[in-house]
Amino acid sequence: MSRRHRAEKREINPDPKFGDLIVTKFMNAIMLDGKKSVAESIVYGAFDSVANKSKQEPLVVFHAALDNIAPHVEVRSRRVGGATYQVPVDVRPERRQALAIRWLITAARKRNETTMVDRLSGELLDASNNRGSAVKKREDTHKMADANRAFSHYRW
Repeated sequence: MSRRHRAEKREINPDPKFGDLIVTKFMNAIMLDGKKSVAESIVYGAFDSVANKSKQEPLVVFHAALDNIAPHVEVRSRRVGGATYQVPVDVRPERRQALAIRWLITAARKRNETTMVDRLSGELLDASNNRGSAVKKREDTHKMADANRAFSHYRW
């Protein structure tokens, strides 16, 4: 890791269909081996499936799902006098978004449906309704932070 300066943020273009930057970030996170067109077809297929199943705008469902998954607090390890404490800290907005995207994709990949489009659409619908394994991950993170609230004075 460089000690000189922070890495500059790269400029990303909004996705062609919806014109949304977060959808582009989501697509880039789904993408494997640089196959952008495959990731694009997975995301747009999942959005079409969500629109058919829920009769709602897919972007609204997507943003609601990300809001329901994004954690507000997390624990970070902090060494104090030879002991390691799990200290609860607030999560920066960029990291909240990155964690929500990562957890959503991980939960979708672990589902049992046959295609990734079905898995992703199911996980999006579950997360927008505040259930599913990605939301459970957020709840577990919050519970851990709540359990370690006694060590919050070690926050730096």
